[in-house]
Amino acid sequence: MREYLLLLVSAALVNNVILARFLGLCSFMGVTTRVDTALGMGMATTFVITVSSMADWAVEAWLLQPYGLGYLRTVTFILVIAAAVQFTEMSVRKLSPALFQTLGIYLPLITTNCAVLGVALLLVEGRMSFVHSTLFALFSSLGYTLVMAIFAGLRERLALADAPRLFDGPPLGFITASLLALAFMGFSGIGA
Repeated sequence: MREYLLLLVSAALVNNVILARFLGLCSFMGVTTRVDTALGMGMATTFVITVSSMADWAVEAWLLQPYGLGYLRTVTFILVIAAAVQFTEMSVRKLSPALFQTLGIYLPLITTNCAVLGVALLLVEGRMSFVHSTLFALFSSLGYTLVMAIFAGLRERLALADAPRLFDGPPLGFITASLLALAFMGFSGIGA
């Protein structure tokens, strides 16, 4: 149990995909103007990361490694991710048309979100078992969603703040993101 708790803290907080590894910044800056949109994008990305990482683990263990096809890793992982995104897009369109409309172009762009491919490649690098890789992918994507929601909440509050014109908009967003990254660095001492 302690091992899974450390994996949760490590994947979601200490080595956060956005704030520590700087993956998925396009959706991080593009979708986080409202909390509900950020949560919707975070949940869709969580589903895609978890499902595609499970499939990528299977492809790596049963196809690429046994037949010495490691050089096809990136291409096959992208194909698996694209299939998972298509399934997610169809599901969101059917279950929540309003969320589908709100996410707009960002939903199909999950395919090109480097956080999804980055987590899959981290699993290969870490040589994790299926259970550990699935939990790592789930916890990493939950950390992604957590940061998206926190940042969206901060941006909603900052939209109401009286900021100098020079800092209004993206500059204030980047300053806030850097302060959030500094706050998450405080988790790095946990488990030491």
